[in-house]
Amino acid sequence: MRFYGEGLPGVDPANLAGRLIVIEGADGSGRSTQMELLKDYLEGKGHATVNVGLRRSTLVSEELKEAKQGNVLGEITRSLFYATDFADQMENRIIPALKAGFIVLADRYTYTLMARDIVRGADRDWVRSLYGIALVPDLVIYLRVSPGQLVERNFRKNSTLDYWEAGMDLGLSRDIFDSFMRYQKLIQREFTLMQREYGFHLVNGNRSVRLVSAEMTAKVEELLEM
Repeated sequence: MRFYGEGLPGVDPANLAGRLIVIEGADGSGRSTQMELLKDYLEGKGHATVNVGLRRSTLVSEELKEAKQGNVLGEITRSLFYATDFADQMENRIIPALKAGFIVLADRYTYTLMARDIVRGADRDWVRSLYGIALVPDLVIYLRVSPGQLVERNFRKNSTLDYWEAGMDLGLSRDIFDSFMRYQKLIQREFTLMQREYGFHLVNGNRSVRLVSAEMTAKVEELLEM
């Protein structure tokens, strides 16, 4: 394994025996369902797994949740909040699990954070340097779902659209539905660019849970047989 940048002091990626698998996708892409199916599959095959994700660190997750509820977070403050959350998990959860030989399943990773920052006007080089501590995953699967499907699935699940996932802070539209569609298209454009740069495995998430799961499982099996 290797880091994208300088990495964390005192950590030699050569000593990390586990695997890091990242599942990316917007809210409503089926990401959480596929994470659970993949976890069950791997554990059924005898692999020890650890789940991580955004806003799950013990250091700042609660503070970040409270700050988001007010819908008033500044862009730099928001970026640094998430970067701190990620760094804490990298140091205290991801790396220890990889040292122990676990398969770490990440429910989104730096790519979502980078895309969010960039569409809000952050400098690309600054964003990349912010996440230079990140390990390069062994596999990144991106569940791409059309914005129309995302709207339908989010309404079905929550009966509403999330303020931040709709990009309402960007002033794209006063209508949350229209803003959501525009924002998700901007995010998907960034992911298309990152897919070329980082080599994501793109999965059509518009299909059934069973078909998506089968493709993802096959890709993970391919990785583990290497």
